[in-house]
Amino acid sequence: MQYLPSPPFYRLISIMTKRSHQTLDQDDPLCCCEYIDRHGGRSHLAACCCDCEDLDEACDRWMKKQPQNSDSLSRAMATFNDRLRVPWISGARQVDKSVISPLILLPVFLHIAALHYLLGILVLTAVPVLVLWYYYFTHRKKGRTLFFLSLALFSLFYMFYLFITEVVPRGDVNHLQLAAVTVGVALTVIFLIITKRGPGYIRLRPTDTHSTVTYHKPLSDVDATYLNGAQHQVVTANHEQTCESGTAQQSVQRRNWCAVCKVVRPPRAGHCRICGVCILRLDHHCVWINSCVGQDNHRNFLLTLVFFLLTSLYGISLVLRSVCSDQNVMTALFYCPDVYNQFSSALCFTCAWYSCVVSGGLLHLLLLQLINVSFNVTEREARLALREKTGRSLLWGLIIDTGVYSRGFRSNWIGFLTMSKASEPSNHKPSDLV
Repeated sequence: MQYLPSPPFYRLISIMTKRSHQTLDQDDPLCCCEYIDRHGGRSHLAACCCDCEDLDEACDRWMKKQPQNSDSLSRAMATFNDRLRVPWISGARQVDKSVISPLILLPVFLHIAALHYLLGILVLTAVPVLVLWYYYFTHRKKGRTLFFLSLALFSLFYMFYLFITEVVPRGDVNHLQLAAVTVGVALTVIFLIITKRGPGYIRLRPTDTHSTVTYHKPLSDVDATYLNGAQHQVVTANHEQTCESGTAQQSVQRRNWCAVCKVVRPPRAGHCRICGVCILRLDHHCVWINSCVGQDNHRNFLLTLVFFLLTSLYGISLVLRSVCSDQNVMTALFYCPDVYNQFSSALCFTCAWYSCVVSGGLLHLLLLQLINVSFNVTEREARLALREKTGRSLLWGLIIDTGVYSRGFRSNWIGFLTMSKASEPSNHKPSDLV
């Protein structure tokens, strides 16, 4: 019997399937479309639909009307996430699925909202509700996600893209105005990148310690459920102290001790359970930048908000002047006749409303930040003061004054603007907690 050669495509798939079970040769570099899968084997993007045993098993049980295994869906999702990759120079890079959803959903929702004003009201009401629901869902689980950062960046670039392709060709925007919007977008992205360089991490220096004590039960002031019952270590410092001062200092440092990072936190520092590290002068964990806001990046965070809001508000005014030229900018958002007669104008008008919703939320965040800086209080300290009822709440909770670090409006702002950057504390060492 004579066998016919297989087609080139199936031959390639067969080769990639066989190679997916091979282990990685350390001396053999990956090409741009190859990667190491979650089982440690070498695979190729062309073989993404091969060897789907988990999905095949789930479909087979569904066809036979048999109950699914408890972990069949999780294994199928793990395989899907592992094979969701893009070509890269040193091997295919894995893509987080939370990054992709905003890239698809946002244009779809905005185009649906541009079809009719009732659909616009429905979509622009539902989208913030869904985003807030997802925020509380992930925040309750203390999970880290790239969804909000992806949504923020894609919203910025997609609005700028529509501004270039839909508004500028109308001829109502001159070169100077276009340059102003472009510079605003560029400055927002630049300060966002600077903000994400690091909030100011607290790290233990090996020179400050001389011994390590290992416990198999958590300390009395540590939540056992947070440690998952795992053993942990306490580091003892290499310095002497008197009995009276040592007892007081030991009490303070025991209260500031972080059992996860195994460091004594300096004043105003805190541990972020989402990032899993201790941050100097921790303000809060911001999901929109997927990072904490602390001592090293707080000023850049405020500058990012300021540049975004200035660019957004200026862009909204230019869009409304273009699509609703007969109306005042302040009233065009609420009354713009015949804007839905042309889809391009309706899309620009819908995007202007979407930008207003986003700008309103960020304006509220910026206002809270400016108030907290004026009273020299962080968001974390304000929440703790409300929980422990140790601070004054003014203007329906908009202002929280703890009265601990405030030195007056001018001194607070001078201290904030001249706040030094430090990756590690210099005057705080771990003490004996045994």
